[in-house]
Amino acid sequence: MMLHLNDRRILVTGGAGFLGSHVVEALRRRDCTEIFVPRSKDYDLTTEDAVRRVYRDARPEIVIHLAAVVGGIGANRANPGKFFYDNLMMGALLMEHARRNGVAKFVAVGTICAYPKLTPVPFREEHLWNGYPEETNAPYGLAKKMLLVQSQAYRQQYGFNAIFLLPVNLYGPGDNFNPESSHVIPALIKKCLEAQESAILSDSSPSAGSNNFAIRNPQSAIVEVWGDGSPTREFLYVEDCAEAIVLATERYEKPDPVNLGAGFEISIKDLVELIAKHTGFTGRIVWDTTKPNGQPRRCLDVSCAEREFGFRARMPFEEGLVRTIAWYTSHRRRVKVTS
Repeated sequence: MMLHLNDRRILVTGGAGFLGSHVVEALRRRDCTEIFVPRSKDYDLTTEDAVRRVYRDARPEIVIHLAAVVGGIGANRANPGKFFYDNLMMGALLMEHARRNGVAKFVAVGTICAYPKLTPVPFREEHLWNGYPEETNAPYGLAKKMLLVQSQAYRQQYGFNAIFLLPVNLYGPGDNFNPESSHVIPALIKKCLEAQESAILSDSSPSAGSNNFAIRNPQSAIVEVWGDGSPTREFLYVEDCAEAIVLATERYEKPDPVNLGAGFEISIKDLVELIAKHTGFTGRIVWDTTKPNGQPRRCLDVSCAEREFGFRARMPFEEGLVRTIAWYTSHRRRVKVTS
């Protein structure tokens, strides 16, 4: 069955964020006009009062829950309690009040971090409960995984229509480049560009009216990366992920979780070399092996998404990477102010 969205009131939590803004655009391409995007300054979705208000104000028929407190390995290690509590409370409250308000469909978006640390590659949906997640992001992964438990329990007891999607790591234009909370691709792009620039040209405090500068060797630039480079990751272009979420909203009605990915893996070492190539970084990569690698491998079996709702990633990885670098290069001044 096809759920037509253009005549529905749709609540998109996190709709002003990286993924959410692309989901909103994908909805607008389908002529959806009644889209409500709550802002965190107006609605703290970890509190029941704010969740009540958002349902009163939006009166949604469909909820797409994307809001999350999220970050890379460093942010997860520094904030395990916050990442667990905030994500757990948002999910539990939003789904419960969706049920109470008679929402026709609830789309819960989880995370690849919910999979066990040593899941066989490619990750299949039936592997989701075969072990404990990788320790550095387990609190976040488990909090988001509870959305699956809740959606299946509510479907069983109340006949509530909730689905659960598992996207891999995202990347693309508009990503978060804040070094305190960014994921690996934006973090590496920022590091490579800044290290290269700092090594090429530095002001040597010239006298007034002078144009003298100290030119350094760009090969002296250094970028430090956590771990040893051996882990693999899969990445999905953000526009592809947004399209997958909207397709699932339209076409998927089952209780089983569904992976969203591109179906490939790349080592962190190869990823660093690719980013260095496209940012023009010619310096030295230093691996800090005192820092954690994270999960050893990540690569999804994506056959279910194609079979169930016709999703297949379109963006070639290297082309998406070039677009992301180009976006950041052209937006750096504004990004520095807002990040």
